[in-house]
Amino acid sequence: MIKINVICVGSIKEKFYKEAIEEYSKRLSRFCSLKIVEVEEESSQKSTEKKIEIESKRLSENIKGYSILLDREGDMVSSEKLAKLIDNVSSLGQGEVSLIIGGSNGVNQELKKQVSKVISFGQITFPHQLFRVVLLEQVYRAFSINANTPYHK
Repeated sequence: MIKINVICVGSIKEKFYKEAIEEYSKRLSRFCSLKIVEVEEESSQKSTEKKIEIESKRLSENIKGYSILLDREGDMVSSEKLAKLIDNVSSLGQGEVSLIIGGSNGVNQELKKQVSKVISFGQITFPHQLFRVVLLEQVYRAFSINANTPYHK
């Protein structure tokens, strides 16, 4: 069974987001082993660039396997393209995928160069807590597409 790591900055505070994450985690359990890694949001630095550098390092230290950074400047993907990407990675024998969500200020260029792929779900900006739910829903949809189950329609 493939391992999916969601590596993100900060923690979820709102109950309704936590409940949605729990629901998608439960649904995903039949397709993959899901692990959510929350790295600390940097608050001690005044400089945005320094915050980005520290958070990017924290994210980088937790990456395992094939790494996909979610960034609005990345390659635009549809649900079907994400499904194909996950299927291709799995078919190539990669047993682990890390999906990375940067902090509110983004990530540095070093991290963007380190990852295997940079993708985008669109040009709009999502609140980070909501985006985690959207990402899990899309990962669940991708597995449903690959399993040819009716959810994705």
